[in-house]
Amino acid sequence: MSRVRIVGGAWRSRLLEVAHVPGLRPTPDRVRETLFNWLGQDLDGLSCLDLFGGSGILGFEAASRGAERVVIVESDARAFAALRQAAMTLQASQVELIRGDALKFAQTTSDRFDVVFLDPPYNQGWLERLEPWLGRVLKPDGWIYAESETAVTELAGLSTVKAGRAGQVHFHLLHGRQE
Repeated sequence: MSRVRIVGGAWRSRLLEVAHVPGLRPTPDRVRETLFNWLGQDLDGLSCLDLFGGSGILGFEAASRGAERVVIVESDARAFAALRQAAMTLQASQVELIRGDALKFAQTTSDRFDVVFLDPPYNQGWLERLEPWLGRVLKPDGWIYAESETAVTELAGLSTVKAGRAGQVHFHLLHGRQE
């Protein structure tokens, strides 16, 4: 197993085990630092959804920075077991883990979130498949963070307000009112 480090908040510098799952690539430290500089370091009272949990690092970073509720969805059994262990180790009572499919969750949940993290497997069309459902899970005036293999200028009616690139990874923060 490899490890990933939480870069900020109450659990800063804590290491989380990452399951060996093909295609799993935790968001690099530098990219996470940039993301949370964009969002603000203090997420007190916010609800966050990490639709492709993987290592869970985006969700755990949000919880570490005070998010009131973080839902992490993961379909792979090994990755889910590592997420459960990380949540227990951190005593992360505000983190809710759901073993399941991201698209089905987006289609069926009645919950809406302030911030939605999207870091899906690349080259599988996940962002396009999810796009029609993102308005269901995002609160009006909410934020979407998306990582992809290509640049994204808009998604689900939201515009990219900040963007960066690290190696092959394009990362984006999208915002804009939707009704």
